[in-house]
Amino acid sequence: MRDIVRFVFFLAALPFLASAAPAQPGTGALDLTAHIAPTGAHPEPVRQFTLYILTKSYADITKEVESQDVLPSQDEFIEKWPCSADLKKWMKAHGTIDLAAPDLDKLVTPDDIMNIPEFFAAYERSNSGGVTKGLPQPKFREADRQSNPARYEKLKEEWLAATRKFIETNTYTIQGIELELTGINPKPTWDKLLNDRRHKVAQLAPDTAQLKYLAAKVDTDLDGHALVSGLRPGTYWISSLGMDAASGDRRVVWDVRAQVAAGQTTRIELSNLNGSSPASAYKP
Repeated sequence: MRDIVRFVFFLAALPFLASAAPAQPGTGALDLTAHIAPTGAHPEPVRQFTLYILTKSYADITKEVESQDVLPSQDEFIEKWPCSADLKKWMKAHGTIDLAAPDLDKLVTPDDIMNIPEFFAAYERSNSGGVTKGLPQPKFREADRQSNPARYEKLKEEWLAATRKFIETNTYTIQGIELELTGINPKPTWDKLLNDRRHKVAQLAPDTAQLKYLAAKVDTDLDGHALVSGLRPGTYWISSLGMDAASGDRRVVWDVRAQVAAGQTTRIELSNLNGSSPASAYKP
């Protein structure tokens, strides 16, 4: 009879024993709490949120995925863009591919307009049709190119010289040329390339993390608490895999390093302080 009573007490005590001794011999545990403080408010528990225990930083996993789909550098992208060699050289030298930027006129000089065919054509379109008074008009005719090439070249050179002098005297007329460059502006294509890659990485990185580097995963309870036991000693990262936890106006993602020792429970508090905003979690 005593043996039966002892066995019943043993069964009743099993849940308590399991929680009191989460780590098996030779392994360790992580005792996690997750709270987010909205702006101007007290921290609130992150309830029923999945946390992933990884053997590699999620940031490094993301870089691993990125390395499998290498983007061209901006200069390499420019080199393949269908435009004149002079414009390619200008974009590389100025470190920009946005030809429709509102402040483009601050970068473009009279020499640039005269030497880069796309800029010259945009300047002429922007200021022609009576928009700009005093703009030199060409006096040569296309028919003269064959019938009187010397006259054609002389009149053309005079027109170009007069145009250069006009631009140098009236630099304000450079304003607005960006509106005439939207058709050859490489930035939308470049942005699409970056966004497509960003979406691809955002889809592949969580799968890679779970297939190759997942040690455990756990859901927080209503108090924002979770316990993970049976972890081998070593370095782990507590990650939300890029998914954000929210409280009020704050959204946070985690990729927090943790050290696990045999026979010990490491306590980690996840909060705004060791999290980052979703916007800054991934930068291509």
